Amino acid sequence: MSKEILNQLHTVAITHRNFDVNTLGGLHIPPDQQSARLLPIKQQFRLKELLLLSTCNRVEFSFVSPRDIDAPFLHSFLEAIYPNMDREVLTSFVIKLEHYRGLNAVDHAMSVASSVDSMIIGEREIITQVRQAYEHCSSIGLTGDLLRILNRHVVETAKKVYTRTSISSKPVSVVSLAYHQLKKLQIPLNARFLIIGAGITNTTMGRFLKKHGFKHFAVFNRTLSKAEQLADELCGTAHDLNALSTYNLGFDVIISCTGADHHIITPAIYAQILQGEQNQKTVIDIAIPQDLDPNILKQHAVNHISVGFLQKISNENLKERTKELAHVEEILAEAHTEFQQILQIRQVELAMRSVPEEIKRIKSDAINEVFKEEINSLDPQSREVLEKILGYVEKKYIAGPMKLAKEILVNHG
Repeated sequence: MSKEILNQLHTVAITHRNFDVNTLGGLHIPPDQQSARLLPIKQQFRLKELLLLSTCNRVEFSFVSPRDIDAPFLHSFLEAIYPNMDREVLTSFVIKLEHYRGLNAVDHAMSVASSVDSMIIGEREIITQVRQAYEHCSSIGLTGDLLRILNRHVVETAKKVYTRTSISSKPVSVVSLAYHQLKKLQIPLNARFLIIGAGITNTTMGRFLKKHGFKHFAVFNRTLSKAEQLADELCGTAHDLNALSTYNLGFDVIISCTGADHHIITPAIYAQILQGEQNQKTVIDIAIPQDLDPNILKQHAVNHISVGFLQKISNENLKERTKELAHVEEILAEAHTEFQQILQIRQVELAMRSVPEEIKRIKSDAINEVFKEEINSLDPQSREVLEKILGYVEKKYIAGPMKLAKEILVNHG
C-alpha cells in the first residue's frame, strides 16, 4: 500500500541546469498570491496535495495525484498556472523540465534541501527556503499528510548533512568571501563604505554588511532611483554615479560592482574621494571588467580584493566541498531507506485509526448490553475496579498491536 501511495508523489522541477536564472524569475509566484492562484489549480486537476518551492535558481511543484503524468498534462498544468505565458516559452519548459516520481521524487527533495542539487554546493540557505515553502503552502491548505511527512524527513536529513559533514564549512559565494576578507582586515564597524553600483551583488553585500553591524553607507548608481532604494534599506545616502567626481566625505572601504565596460574609478576620481587621507584603504572590486583603474594601485596604499582573487579562493573551497559528496551520499542513502519505513509505519497508523473507536464500542456493548445485569449487581467498589481493569485492557490492546506492527515493519520490512 505504501508503494502505491508513494507512486502518487510527483515533482516537476524547472531549474538552473536547464534554464537561465533570469528566465526562472518569471515563474516566481509571490507568497501573498499563491492561495488565489494555486488553490484553484489543486481543485482543477484534482490534486490531493500541492507544494511550490521557488528560489533564485529553481521553481518546483510537488503534488500528489493517482493519474499518469505525461507531456499533455504538464502542458495543461503549467498553462493553467501561467495563463499569460507565451506558448513557445511554455512548450520549452515542458520539454526541458525534470519530472520525478515516487522514491525518485523523495531522493530529489533530499538532494535539494542538502544543497547537492544547488547551483552552489553547500549553500545551506536552501534548507530554510524548503522549510518556509512547506509551512506557507500548509498554512493555505495546499498540502496534506504525505507532503507533511516528506518535508519533515527532508529537513531532518538536510540537518544531518550539514552537521555530520563539512560540505558548507568553507564559503564559496562572492559575498561571503568578500566579507571574510573584510573580517581578516579587522575593518571597524564605524567604517565608511562607498557602494558603487546597486545591482543584485551589491544589494546582497550591503544587506550582509548591515546585518553584521556596519552602519555608514553611501550608494552610487547610474540610475538614482535604484541607489535610493538600496540606500533606504541600508539607512545610508544615495548619489548619482557622476557625483563620485565631487564626493568629499572620505571613505574607508569601496565595494564596486557595475556593468560598465570601462574603469569607473579613475585616478582623478580616487584622489577626489580620498580627500587627502593617507591611511590604507580597502577596495573590493567584484566587477568584470574591473571598475578600479590599475594605475591607482601603483599610486596609493590599497588593500585590493579583486573578483579574480575571490574566485580563486571560491574554486579551492568548492573542491573541498566536493570531497564531502561521498559522505553526503551515504547519509542520503540511509535516509532513502528510512523514508520507506516511515511511510510504511504511517500507513499502519492510518489503517489502525478505527481500532480505538471499535474497542470503545465493544467495551460499551459489554457494559451496557451483554453483561449489563451482572455489572448492575456489583457494589460500587467492585464496579470501580472493573472499570479500571477494562480501561487498562483497552489502552494495552490499542498500543500492543500498533507497537508489534511497527516492529515487524522495521525488522522485516
